[in-house]
Amino acid sequence: MTIRHFITTQDYSRAEIDALLEQAAAFKRSPRGQQLAGKSIALLFFNPSMRTRTSFELGAFQLGGHAIVLAPGKDAWPIEFEVGSVMDGDTEEHIAEVARVLSRYVDLIAVRAFPKFQDWAVDRQDKVIKAFAQYATVPVVNMETITHPCQELAHALALKEHLGDLTRKKYVLTWTYHPKPLNTAVANSALLIATKMGMDVTLLCPTPDYVLDERYMAFGRLNAEQNGGSLKVSHDIEEAYAGADVVYAKSWGALPFFGQWDKEKPIREANKHFIVDEAKMALTNHGLFSHCLPLRRNIKATDAVMDSPACIAIDEAENRLHVQKAVMASLVGRG
Repeated sequence: MTIRHFITTQDYSRAEIDALLEQAAAFKRSPRGQQLAGKSIALLFFNPSMRTRTSFELGAFQLGGHAIVLAPGKDAWPIEFEVGSVMDGDTEEHIAEVARVLSRYVDLIAVRAFPKFQDWAVDRQDKVIKAFAQYATVPVVNMETITHPCQELAHALALKEHLGDLTRKKYVLTWTYHPKPLNTAVANSALLIATKMGMDVTLLCPTPDYVLDERYMAFGRLNAEQNGGSLKVSHDIEEAYAGADVVYAKSWGALPFFGQWDKEKPIREANKHFIVDEAKMALTNHGLFSHCLPLRRNIKATDAVMDSPACIAIDEAENRLHVQKAVMASLVGRG
């Protein structure tokens, strides 16, 4: 029997995504259930978390399941992922054993593992979660690596709640300043889900260096073609914001400068004006604003934007709970 994982939404059809969103909406209306009764879930956090950990733990509990949280290298042994490695360093056990042992204990494994920010050619291989999927004999869920598919579903659900049919709605994914380089995961995922929902997507960023990995740009173009939307890149703030129905903000590191912060920093510092503010939002079509959180106020977006009725970031954050329950129930649920 083939195991179904939830590692990227590109592995799921539009119909399957719609079904997950429908189930998530049902869980939002009626949060409690027994779909995970008797089921156990291992949540492995290689990086910090607030919303992800809380929503997965609570989601399992509300559906009758039990979640076990592990932080490899802190409260669990450091794990080796390289094949054929001579383990004479800090790692104590290999993923080949970890994934197979956990599979004997639990019904589902979820993993959060950010890139190392040293070499994108290495990071883009997404070795950690792919290794879990390779060796595990139970479903594996991505809690954020180089994409963030659970955030995608929460975002899409929030947009549908406020806008209804998303086809051909103008969607702006805008880069914003942040004092340090960040993972491209949420940006990659926003691009994937917005194009999969048939929206007219504009990727707004300061220079071509901030355009996302061609893998995701290609997926975005394919999604747009299949679902009636479009995808383009812009470096013109006013043109991008004009008439937008949705503005989604995220900071991310420029791929050519991964591991070279001293070279990227001057470019980043010169583009602080990409902050989402009232003047830019006034150019939109009474547009919604959102962000995955956490957000540095008055760095990525102003207080006025965050506190406005147009901001649906809290709705999106709440929806993490509901969509993750839908994902877990779809993979290991009863009935």
